[in-house]
Amino acid sequence: MTIYYHDYAGGPNATTIEIPGPSTGQLNFTKFGAMFCTDDPIYKGIKKDSVPIARGRGIYIISALDGTQAQMLMSVVFINGKYKGSTIEIQGSYEQSLVHASEAAIVGGTGKFRLARGYATFEIVSYDPVTGFSITRSNMTVIHY
Repeated sequence: MTIYYHDYAGGPNATTIEIPGPSTGQLNFTKFGAMFCTDDPIYKGIKKDSVPIARGRGIYIISALDGTQAQMLMSVVFINGKYKGSTIEIQGSYEQSLVHASEAAIVGGTGKFRLARGYATFEIVSYDPVTGFSITRSNMTVIHY
């Protein structure tokens, strides 16, 4: 399954915020210990002109002293389509990179993804540093009952 997270890290409609919010108004994704909360719309394709199929809801914490790794706890919450009401739960440490894909474990799920196991890769396919908007492609291999 391939899905696309549309992340807005700035502006009035931000879908990712720092906890607590930065005093400067600028998010720092490489500061050790920085925590973020996210609620990104997820689409089947790269373009956002269709109805979102899910939301990427969760938290991540910059867990490496040099800021290159983050610990992620993410729920893919399906809101439309044949998986509506189901979730896929993703957890793990991943490398923050604009160059190559990173990987995290699928550790569970609900509804149609009950007892899910597998892995998800994450690759940034588009990033605008001025607006803070990025699109991340995730390929998920899921085994479930």
